[in-house]
Amino acid sequence: MSLQHIEQLLKPRSIAVIGASNQPTRTGYVVMRNLLQGRFDGPIMPVTPHHKAVNGVLAYRSIEELPEAPDLAIICTRASRVPAIILQLGRKGTRSAIVIAAGLDTLHTAQGTNLQQQMLEIARQSGVRVLGPNCLGIIVPGLGLNASCSHTSATVGKIAFVSQSSGVFLTLLDWARRRRIGFSHFISLGDGVDVDFDDVIDYLGRDAKTQAILLYLDDIQDGRRFMSAARAASFNKPILVIKSGTNTEITAMTSRCDVSEIGDDAVYSAAFRRAGMLRVGDLRELMAAVETLAYGKPVTGEHLAILSNGNGASAMAIDALLQRGGRLATLEPEIIEQLQTIIHSGGRAFNPVNMLGDALPEQYGKVLSVLLQSKRIDNLLIMHAPSGLSSPTAYAQEVIRTFESHKGRKPNLLVNWMGEDAAVKARQLFAEAGVASFRTPEGAIGAFMHMVEYRRNQKLLSETPDSVSDAIPHHPELAGVIISRALAEQRLHLNGQESAELLNAYGISTIPTKTAATVAEAVAQAEALGFPVALKIVVPDIPLKSDSGGVVLNLNSRQEVEDAANASLQRVQSLFPDATFSGFTLQTMARRTGAHLLRIQVQTDPVFGPVIILGEAGPVWNIHRNAVVALPPLNMALSRYLVIQALAEGKIREQQWHSTLDRQALCILLTKISQIIVDHENVVGLTINPVLAMANEMVALDVSVDVAPLSATRALAIRPYPKELEEIFVLQDGREVLLRPIRPEDETRHQAFDQALSRDDRYKRYFGEMPRFSHEQMARFTQIDYAREMAFIAVENAGSAAEEILGVVHAQRDPDNTEAEFAIAVRSDNKYLGLGYRLMQKMIDYCRDQNTLTLTGVTMLENGGMANLARKLGFTVKYLRDDGVIDMHMDLQAAPAAEE
Repeated sequence: MSLQHIEQLLKPRSIAVIGASNQPTRTGYVVMRNLLQGRFDGPIMPVTPHHKAVNGVLAYRSIEELPEAPDLAIICTRASRVPAIILQLGRKGTRSAIVIAAGLDTLHTAQGTNLQQQMLEIARQSGVRVLGPNCLGIIVPGLGLNASCSHTSATVGKIAFVSQSSGVFLTLLDWARRRRIGFSHFISLGDGVDVDFDDVIDYLGRDAKTQAILLYLDDIQDGRRFMSAARAASFNKPILVIKSGTNTEITAMTSRCDVSEIGDDAVYSAAFRRAGMLRVGDLRELMAAVETLAYGKPVTGEHLAILSNGNGASAMAIDALLQRGGRLATLEPEIIEQLQTIIHSGGRAFNPVNMLGDALPEQYGKVLSVLLQSKRIDNLLIMHAPSGLSSPTAYAQEVIRTFESHKGRKPNLLVNWMGEDAAVKARQLFAEAGVASFRTPEGAIGAFMHMVEYRRNQKLLSETPDSVSDAIPHHPELAGVIISRALAEQRLHLNGQESAELLNAYGISTIPTKTAATVAEAVAQAEALGFPVALKIVVPDIPLKSDSGGVVLNLNSRQEVEDAANASLQRVQSLFPDATFSGFTLQTMARRTGAHLLRIQVQTDPVFGPVIILGEAGPVWNIHRNAVVALPPLNMALSRYLVIQALAEGKIREQQWHSTLDRQALCILLTKISQIIVDHENVVGLTINPVLAMANEMVALDVSVDVAPLSATRALAIRPYPKELEEIFVLQDGREVLLRPIRPEDETRHQAFDQALSRDDRYKRYFGEMPRFSHEQMARFTQIDYAREMAFIAVENAGSAAEEILGVVHAQRDPDNTEAEFAIAVRSDNKYLGLGYRLMQKMIDYCRDQNTLTLTGVTMLENGGMANLARKLGFTVKYLRDDGVIDMHMDLQAAPAAEE
C-alpha cells in the first residue's frame, strides 16, 4: 500500500480517537489528554456513544457522524471491536489507524477466524494502514503530536526512535526527557502486522527533519524488504540498532514469530553490517550513542585528542580506545611547545594532555584554546575529575565559553565530568550548550567508537570491488543439469561426485572424486584413482560421519579399501540401524603440510535466506564462536571484508606452521560460492569441510550440497545482479555495445564516462556546474539496490581492458512502486546513433515489467533534444516555464505508442 498513507499516519492533519473516554483509567482518556496537551494544530475528534464531550471537546457518537474523514484514527477500544472499526474507517475514507489493544492474535470469531488476521484482511481491502496492534502509538514533537498512551512526551530534536518493545519505548522516552535530548519521532510498532520497520525506515530515511534513526527490534518478518529500506536510508543518515535475544530460546519468548522463523542472531548482525547499520549491545550503549548523535557532528575523521586533570582518568579512556581499535591524534610540534608554556611541571603536553589535579578553570580554557588550533585533531574528549580548587561547574563554564568563542575549525567535542552530585550542574550546562556529556571514560569512548565504527562500515561498503567477476570461469548450465537430475530423482542431497562436479563448473578445484554403490565397486574406483585414497560412507541421515567411523584416510591397497568399506558399513548399520545407506565416496589423499584447513558453509536462514559462513575446519562448529557470516551476493570487496573480519576476530588463526594465507584466492573462492547461490536458488545448503588453503591454491576436499524444489526455498535478502537483462545492441554506425545493469565494479569506468561528457551536457544533466565526483559520490551511482532502482549502461569492448561506457539511463522507484524518476546521458561523441532511444526503451520496458505505474523525468528548458526524444517515446511533455523545467510523464500501464 502507499507510502502516502504512512505520511498520513506520521504527519496527520486531523485525528479521531475511537473509544475516547473521560475515565482516567481508560486508554481513551490518556490518549485524548496527550493529544490536547501536545497542542496538535488540527482537528481532534473524539468518538464515543457514552459522552457528549471528552476533555471539553465535542464528541461524536459514531464514525459515520464525523464531519470529515480523519487522516489518522487512534483505536482505543477493546480488541474484539477492532476489525469492525477498521471496516467503518475504510468506508469513511480514513487511510491510517493506530491500534492500541493487545491480544487480537489470541481471539477468534464465531466462525473460528483469527481476529488479528481478520483485521489485517479488512485493512488491506479497505486501504487502511495499521500501526500495531499492541502498541503505544506515536510522538512527533515537531507537530506537537503526542498520539500515544505514554506517561510523558518528547522534546523537538533530530533523532527518530522506532521500537517493537513498549517497555523500551517508555524507558528511552523518560531518559531522554530528563537529559533534555530531543527527537523527531517516537514510534511504537507493537506487533507490526501491517506497518513494519521497512515502511517506517523508508519514511524516516526521506524525512529532512530526521538526521539519525534508532531501532529496537526483537525480530524481522521480511528480510528483503527490511534490507532494501535500511540500505537506502543508511546511505543518508546513521541507523543504530539494538536487537534483543542473542539466545534463540529467550528470543522465542518475546518474538511475534514462530521459533522456526526467528533466524540466527549472528545472521542478524551480518545483515545489519551489510545494510550499513551499527549494532549496539544494550540500552546503556544505545543511550550513550543517542547523546553523541544528539549533540555531536558527523565523524569525518578518527583521530582523538584527550585533555584531563589526572593520569588515571585518561589512562582508562586510552585503554578503552585502543581495545576498540581507536586512534590517538599526534599533536604538531608547535602545539606541544605552546602547551608546555601553560601546563605545570609534572603535567603532560603530549596527547593525552594531562594538566594534573591542581589545574584551575582558566588553565583548562587556555589549553583548550591551543588544542583548537591543531589541524590533526578530529575529535576532542575533555575529562574532569572532582577537584577541591574549584567547582566542576566553573570548569564546565570555562570549557563552554572557550569552545563557543573559537572562530576557526572545531573538532567534535565530548566531555566526561566524573563524580555524582558535584557534577550534576556541570552536565546540565553541557546539555544546554549542546555538548555530549558522559559519566564515565568508558561511556565516552564507547559512544565515540560507535560513530567511528559506523563511518568505517560505510567506507567499506562503498569500496570499489576488483573487476574479477567476468574473468572467473563458470558454467551455470552444467551445474543446473546436476541439480535438475537430482530433483527429478527426488533426491535432496547430491552425492560426492555430483557435488565436486558442481564446484568444478564454477572453477573451484576439488580432489578427484568417485562414487560407488557397493564394496566391490569402491575397490575398483579406488584403484582407478590411485592410492592412497580416502573412503567415506554416504549416509545422508548422519551429518558427522567421522564420529561413527564413516571416514577412513590413507588407504594404500585394494585390500585396505575392502576391509575399511566393510567395517564402515557394519559400524554404521550397528549404530544407526534405520539410516539409509547410499554408497561410498572415494577421493585421492591431499597433501596438507602447511595448509590452512578452513570451512565454508552455505545455510538458509528463515529470515534472510541463504547466508555464507566462514571459519576453520572441524567436526564441531558453532556459528557464533567459530565463524563469521555474510549475506550474498558477495563481490571481491565484500569477500575481503569477510576474510579480514574472520582474521581480526580469531575465527581464522594464522599459526607458525601455516604457509601464508592467500587472501586474494580465498576471496575469489567466496565470490564463486556466492555466484553458485545466485545462479541456483535450488541450492539450500553447501558445506566444504575442509577447504585446503595453500599458498597458491584453494582445494575443496569434502563437499556436501543440499537442494530443494523452488517452492521450498527462500530468496536472497539482497537482490543479485540481474544478468538476464543483458543484451547486445547495434549502433547505427555498426558498432556492437552491451546493454546491461550497472555494477559496483563500474565505478572507475563511470567516472571516466562522466568526465567525457561535454561541459554543456554535464550542465544539462546536473542542472548546473558540477565538479568531479568523489569516490563516495560515484559509489552512489554504481552501487545500487536492484530491488528499488535500476541503471542500464551501454558498454563498448565489453569484457576487455578497453571496456568503456557510452551511455547510461537510471530510474529510481519510490518504495510504493507507484512512480519512478529517470535520468539519461549519452556520451557527447556518441549521440545520434540510436543509443539514447534504445536505453530509454529498455528502461520503460523494465519499469513496466516491475508493475511501476508511472515514469517521470525533468530537464532544463533549453534541453529540447531530451524533450523531442521523450515525445517520440510516448511521454506527455509539459514546459513549466515558471519553474524553469520541462516535465515528462508516462503512464506505464496505459502508455501511448512510441513514434518509430
